[in-house]
Amino acid sequence: QVQLMESGGGLVQAGGSLTLSCEVSGRTFGDLTMGWFRQVHGKERLFVAAITWGGGGRYYLDPVKGRFTISRDNSKNTVYLQMNHLNPDDTAVYYCAADSKSGRYYYSQFDGDYDYWGQGTQVTVSS
Repeated sequence: QVQLMESGGGLVQAGGSLTLSCEVSGRTFGDLTMGWFRQVHGKERLFVAAITWGGGGRYYLDPVKGRFTISRDNSKNTVYLQMNHLNPDDTAVYYCAADSKSGRYYYSQFDGDYDYWGQGTQVTVSS
């Protein structure tokens, strides 16, 4: 059974930083495209960032470019989301997701393309 376990969410003041982690268990991690999504209560879930499994290509939602960094450590089966210069608009539940079907240099912004999901971790940015 594939499981994604997120950690690192919390409350932070505007301008602060947080790092989210997502550990994958139950299958090989090295050939998964990994993504982060976020969802505000009552709104749709939105793509934030993704990292491919071949070449480490990284892709970001425009509002987080230059502030967020996605990375992966295949030896630890873990993907990270380093979030800097946080602002209240970043407040949301953040979800880690894994895509097992994509090619090594491919990523998707559509949540329907991801096979596995974590339970979500709350990030709250106070003004």
